[in-house]
Amino acid sequence: MAERRPELGPEMGCRDGDPVGQKQHLVCEEFASVASCDASVARRYLADNNWEMQRALNAYFERPVQEGAPGSCVDLTNEETTDSISSKPSTSENPQQEDGSTFSLITWNIDGLDLNNLQERAQAVCSYLALYSPDVVFLQEVIPPYYSYLKKRASSYEIITGHEEGYFTAVMLKKSRVKFKSQEIILFPNTKMMRNLLCVHASVLGNELCLMTSHLESTRGHTKERMNQLKTVLKKMQEAPESASVIFAGDTNLRDQEVAKCGGLPSNIVDVWEFLGKPKHCQYTWDTQMNSNLGIPAI
Repeated sequence: MAERRPELGPEMGCRDGDPVGQKQHLVCEEFASVASCDASVARRYLADNNWEMQRALNAYFERPVQEGAPGSCVDLTNEETTDSISSKPSTSENPQQEDGSTFSLITWNIDGLDLNNLQERAQAVCSYLALYSPDVVFLQEVIPPYYSYLKKRASSYEIITGHEEGYFTAVMLKKSRVKFKSQEIILFPNTKMMRNLLCVHASVLGNELCLMTSHLESTRGHTKERMNQLKTVLKKMQEAPESASVIFAGDTNLRDQEVAKCGGLPSNIVDVWEFLGKPKHCQYTWDTQMNSNLGIPAI
């Protein structure tokens, strides 16, 4: 969550040497970049929402608009895409300091198959992209309405998908930082759930990247297929050029014993969570106590 700040009018907080005003100016620029709106509009929404970025973005995306008006939200009940709008680049620069000292990513199963509160959740995805401004985003369970919405609202990202029908994975690259080179899709021939492996070749500041995401077969009844898919992923990772850093992130549905039965991870592949000391606060990718909105007994 963004830091709570006192509400200021447009004429306040912008004087030279005022640290609060300078910080608000950066937040205003970031809002304008994500929402593709004027700085004056961004400042108004931020001021009306106590300068909390997520609240302000939600208010902006939820605003009533006239049908066909410029900047109107994508109707998530309509699966038509808006290529002509989504291809328009953002006119604002990302205020975040961009250098080679950090590289950030998010992996997220956005649960597009659950149609409850679909528009609200799509807006929340864009809000979190604005808050964290990751270089790369790995998404699973994307559906065409989500894809259409993201193409329009997340215009500072290039989106590469593993499919465009049903539900699928996607990789989002921040245009100002990551250069897209090529993509390939590795099929899982025995999948019963439309699963595959999406590979994106890119570079950041001259460093070669091989970015991979997948949604491996779900539920305990498909253990064998899931393990076969894992073997395909590991094989593909090891086939990448030595000059490239390989990152696989996704929804694996894996149990520890399944990884062990596959022989464990190869010596040149590291589980980032384990490498960071297995921090307890992010042990579970799906914590059923914190995430009580959905329950599946057959996991």
